[in-house]
Amino acid sequence: MKQSLARLFSLSRLRALLVKETIQMRRDRLTFGMMLGIPLVQLMLFGFAINTDPKHLPAALVAPTQDHYTRAIVSALELTGYYRFISTDSSAAEAEAMMARGDVSFVVTVPSDFGKRVARNDAPTILIEADATDPSVASGAISTLGTVAAEALQRERGTEAAAAAAAAEQLAVIVHRRYNPEGVTQYNIVPGLLGVILQLTMVMMTSMALTRETERGTMENLLSMPATPLEIMLGKILPYLAVGAVQLVVVLAAARLVFGVPFVGSLALILFGVLLFVLALVILGYLISTAARTQMQAMQLTFFFFLPSLMLSGFMFPYRGMPVWAQTLGEIFPLTHFLRLIRAVMLKGADMAQVAGPLAALTCFVLLLGAGALMRFRRTLD
Repeated sequence: MKQSLARLFSLSRLRALLVKETIQMRRDRLTFGMMLGIPLVQLMLFGFAINTDPKHLPAALVAPTQDHYTRAIVSALELTGYYRFISTDSSAAEAEAMMARGDVSFVVTVPSDFGKRVARNDAPTILIEADATDPSVASGAISTLGTVAAEALQRERGTEAAAAAAAAEQLAVIVHRRYNPEGVTQYNIVPGLLGVILQLTMVMMTSMALTRETERGTMENLLSMPATPLEIMLGKILPYLAVGAVQLVVVLAAARLVFGVPFVGSLALILFGVLLFVLALVILGYLISTAARTQMQAMQLTFFFFLPSLMLSGFMFPYRGMPVWAQTLGEIFPLTHFLRLIRAVMLKGADMAQVAGPLAALTCFVLLLGAGALMRFRRTLD
């Protein structure tokens, strides 16, 4: 009986297997690091960086006459914590350009006759334009507009608190939700999904390019070929550009035909931006493949990059709702700049000059990642 039980289960054999697995886990430091690193990244991002009620949103003021009533309303808006006026003397054209580039989320326009209308109780009006490409960003700030502005005007006129009930009738706050008047969430999500889908597939597939050669034992044949590192890298990444092109057509067609997302801007500009973005992604995947030794490690490194990129880029949560350090960290991800570009072109009709910043950032990613991949590949030849 004891011998039969020993054949079925043995503590000594179990202990030997546990020692073996522990040693193997210690040798695979990358996997062990991912097991600890990914939960820590999630904890830090969700705990400190994510905020669904953005505050201190950049705004521009268009006010030909800077009277004390205008200053009172601006101060009251800033005190709500939602508005941060980065320009208080903009012209209408300058403010329009700033909103198209994404530099401001709001444009507050105070008419030149605002003070005169207040003095003669003639129902003054102010206009607030909100960038509604991301409806969740502007919702909290817009909800405070009428009451705050009216109460500020009442205080500036020196009226009693009893007059506050009539304030809303005495001051008309007109809100224009630009680029997405109905607040349709799909207009914000679907263009962003193009970047997310491309990032996940392009980086993951190309990150396995060299590791697949190593695992199959064909790396020596590849290295023995009379090809330079640049030629090998281009041979590995160019086929995936065709895959990215197919994904681009599918997502854009679905966005227009299924979800009805408006397509205001230039198709050529979108294609150019997508080309830069995909190039940056496939080169990044190739760079990961030079560091990973197995396809499992390549996949782990891909997800370690994908997770913070998804959270800090402005796709899942409002970018301007994050603290400054998280916004700064988000700038190192290509997805952050691609989302700005695709939403600006598709929803705002932005031209080349207005998306020059994201295009320049994506170009820098291509050059820097390409140089890093070539240098890393040369080191693997030693």
